[in-house]
Amino acid sequence: MAHLNENSHGNGLVAGKNFLVTGVLTDQSIAFHIARLIQEEGGEVILSSFGRAMSITQRIAGRLPRTAPVIELDVTNQEHLTRLQSAIKEHYQRLDGVVHSIGFAPESALGGNFLHTSWDDVAVALHVSAYSLASLTMATKDLMNAGGSVVGMDFDATVAWPQYDWMGVAKAALESTTRYLARDLGKENIRVNLIAAGPIKTMAAKSIPGFAEFEEVWNARAPLTWDISDPVPAAKGAVALLSDWFPKTTGEIIHVDGGVHAVGA
Repeated sequence: MAHLNENSHGNGLVAGKNFLVTGVLTDQSIAFHIARLIQEEGGEVILSSFGRAMSITQRIAGRLPRTAPVIELDVTNQEHLTRLQSAIKEHYQRLDGVVHSIGFAPESALGGNFLHTSWDDVAVALHVSAYSLASLTMATKDLMNAGGSVVGMDFDATVAWPQYDWMGVAKAALESTTRYLARDLGKENIRVNLIAAGPIKTMAAKSIPGFAEFEEVWNARAPLTWDISDPVPAAKGAVALLSDWFPKTTGEIIHVDGGVHAVGA
């Protein structure tokens, strides 16, 4: 199998680096723009997807500046995690970072049903949206043997949001998971950080009941004008964290939300 050129595109913020990017579903996905910016900044990407979304991700991969390979990965499937390293090695011998852009909660865990959601549904939200940061990082850790950067996508979990319910709890767990991974992987020079983005009108957002309420909050409170149709600011933050420009930052949550987290009503 032909190997991708691992050090090919000259100068740039992540020149010569290789990254696994999860969560590319449409060209409005934050993860798509992370992958695009990585390529534009001299790096290479491999995307992951699974199930019915696989063919969609493969099609969207063709819209990147350079078509990226897509490998199968369901982060709740231990077989997929076990073979992930060998699947990546068909394209790259090493990784310099991983983007975790993964989140899911069953319908009953969102939309004002907080007091009545079953543990089974809560468990799915926590597994997919929080525990997977640890399982994905551990499945790829040995490929980051020269150090690396893991960046996850967050939504501020310090307050209770309308309709967000158990997904908010899962994001709080994601934030805590980030801190513990940062603690335990620092000795291997692997940094683990989050981008807490403001609301972006992605496929994932459309599945959240009452998403329009978030838009109202940001329109009213953001010190910097916030555009819910623009995923690029969050993607730029993620690529900056993937680069060598944050060499001693780990366990951190960087808010790319127009400043809403910093102000009251």
